[in-house]
Amino acid sequence: MIYTCTMNTAIDLYVAVDELKPDIVNRTLDEDYQPNGKGVNVSIMLKRLGVPSTALGFIAGFSGRYIKDSLEELGIQTDFVEVDGITRINVFINSKDEYKIVNQGPMIKPNEQEILLNKIKEIPAGSILIVSGSLPKGVPDSIIVDIAKVCSEHDVMLVLDTSVGTVIRTLEYKPFLLKPNEEEVANLFKKAHPLSEKELIECGKELIKQGAQNVMISRGKDGALYFSQENLLKATSPQGQVVNTACAGDAMLGAFIGKSMQKNSLEDALAHAVATGASTAFSKGLSDLEDIPALLNQVTISVYKEA
Repeated sequence: MIYTCTMNTAIDLYVAVDELKPDIVNRTLDEDYQPNGKGVNVSIMLKRLGVPSTALGFIAGFSGRYIKDSLEELGIQTDFVEVDGITRINVFINSKDEYKIVNQGPMIKPNEQEILLNKIKEIPAGSILIVSGSLPKGVPDSIIVDIAKVCSEHDVMLVLDTSVGTVIRTLEYKPFLLKPNEEEVANLFKKAHPLSEKELIECGKELIKQGAQNVMISRGKDGALYFSQENLLKATSPQGQVVNTACAGDAMLGAFIGKSMQKNSLEDALAHAVATGASTAFSKGLSDLEDIPALLNQVTISVYKEA
C-alpha cells in the first residue's frame, strides 16, 4: 500500500491575465481551483495511473474540507488530522511572467503532530510512505527525522520530497528514495546555486554513500539524474510551452512511484516520470496524461558517463 503525507496542504488557485498591473483591478482570463500540497498531488497522480493510495497530513477549516472532499470524490482514501484554522490558499498567476504567492497555513499543535506520528506508526510493514512538501507553522524540522526513524523501525519504505534541511539527518535510517531538485541539493550541501552537472553528480553519489537507497534529482527543462548503488542514469526532458511549474515535481514523483509499482523497468519508470513532469509544466495543473505517449518520444535515458 502507498501512503502520502502532506503536512502543509493547500488549495491552489491558478489565474491567467494578459498583464499584471499595479493599482488597478486585474481581471482574469482563466481560473482554476485545485486541491494541492505536494503529497496530495502525488496521490492524485497515482490515482490517474490506477494506483491506490491513502492521503495523510493536516487539514483545517472550509478549505481543508474542500481538499478532503475533492480527494474522496476522486476515489482517493484519506486519513487527515483535522486542526484549527484554515488550510492555506495559494495563488499562481500566469501573465508575461509567472508569479507564485504561497501562504503559511495554520499553526499545528504538538498533540496534533503526535496524532499524525501515531497514524504513521500504524502503516503496515512493506508499505511506501511518501512525505512531501514544506512544514506548517509549529512543526519543527526534526519531525522529518522522527518519521524516518519510525519508518525504519516499522519496515516502511520512506520517500522524501521536501526542502527541509533535516533530510540529511534521515540518511542514517536509509530512506528508500530522496527526490530533491537542484536548489535543494545545493542547500543540503551548503553550496551556491546553481550547481554544475558534475557537482550534482558528486552530491547525488554522496547521498547514496551516506545512506539513501535511491536518489532522483529533478532538473526541470534539463530532465533528471537517478542514482542507486548500481545505477547512475541521466534523463532528458521534452521541451514545450511552460504554463505552470508548481506541480511538475510532484507529478514526476507520482509517475515514477506509480510506474515502478506497476512493475515497469527502472528506465521506463524514469522516462514516464520526466514526461509526466514536463506535461504538468505545460498545463494549468497536474497532467491528464493524454500527451504522455508523444512526450515520451522526446525522452532519452542513458547511463551517465564521466567526461
